[in-house]
Amino acid sequence: MTKCPECDAEIDLDEDEVEEGEIVACPECDAELEVTQTHPVHLIVISEDEDEEEEEHDEESSEEKKKEEEEEEAE
Repeated sequence: MTKCPECDAEIDLDEDEVEEGEIVACPECDAELEVTQTHPVHLIVISEDEDEEEEEHDEESSEEKKKEEEEEEAE
């Protein structure tokens, strides 16, 4: 038994059934949690800021690719 670091709800995770790096959701607050250790199970909250940064980076990459493709077509 481990606790959600966001809301302190008890989460029933068997340390033999989870792997490091696995993402689980808290049944109480729906926070996305990453398993950082399995013996004993330790969880950290995956911050939404990281997700937003990844999305922004993906959007920038897409825009750069479009510009490059347009430049190549113009030539």
